[in-house]
Amino acid sequence: MKIGVIGANGKAGQLVVKEALNRGHEVIGFVRDSSKVSESIEVKEIDVFHLSGDDVKGFDAVVSAYGAFDTESFVRAGDAFIKAFSETDTPLIIIGGAGSLYVDKEKGLRLLDTPDFPEAYKPIAKGAGLMLEKLLETTSLTWTYMSPAAFFDAEGKRTGSYTKGKDQLILNQAGESYISYADFAIAVLDEVEQPQHRNERFTVVGNSSV
Repeated sequence: MKIGVIGANGKAGQLVVKEALNRGHEVIGFVRDSSKVSESIEVKEIDVFHLSGDDVKGFDAVVSAYGAFDTESFVRAGDAFIKAFSETDTPLIIIGGAGSLYVDKEKGLRLLDTPDFPEAYKPIAKGAGLMLEKLLETTSLTWTYMSPAAFFDAEGKRTGSYTKGKDQLILNQAGESYISYADFAIAVLDEVEQPQHRNERFTVVGNSSV
């Protein structure tokens, strides 16, 4: 398969690229600075806010590992994604956030609404949540939004297994909302290769943080 990875030089993006290459796929990275890409892959330098349909045509899937530290950037990126992918039939898989997962769906209570949610991460969580809301409102593209667990561990081990949920925060057997970046990358590529969640959001947790 021919797979594009937006943000291929970020922590999550690098592991998605590595997992895809290990599975024998052709990978093209979309980055702002090609000098920061460590893997030997084809790279396209691009600003996500100016992404076009021509940029993403001809791929079997494009994974977005785009990240930002403010709400506005996520909203702008979401608008750019919707516009670009509406011009093509390329599926878009977005690595989103955990903050928009429900802890009590009947009451509409999300993780980011809880008292213990870190204030520093609220702008990121709000932006990622707004991106999801806009995707849910559109029918002009094929998309999947993947929420990691609350503890998304960049240094965690690759165990090779994970458990899936939908819109609600789920826990592993140890009662933790945890997944490593490496195991999350496995879930991303599994969805790329065998799509199960077109035009919806789902979440994954790993088996252990130890």
